[in-house]
Amino acid sequence: GVQKQMLGEKLFPAISKFQPELAGKITGMMLEMDNSELLILLESEQQLRTKVEEAMRVLEGTRGDAAMVEEAMRVFK
Repeated sequence: GVQKQMLGEKLFPAISKFQPELAGKITGMMLEMDNSELLILLESEQQLRTKVEEAMRVLEGTRGDAAMVEEAMRVFK
């Protein structure tokens, strides 16, 4: 709802400080969390940084898997 949108508008610039090119995607991922958790992240830059790093690992993991699948497809052609 409205609170989620407000939280997203505050999170995006905060996340942009750490990961400008992926801030949109990471903000979207974080908005899946409870509002109460998001409020804590907005109050603690350290906790926000930790969450951003977690999100990056998830994103890199999915990217890595896709690349490995493509590589395997080439190998087995």
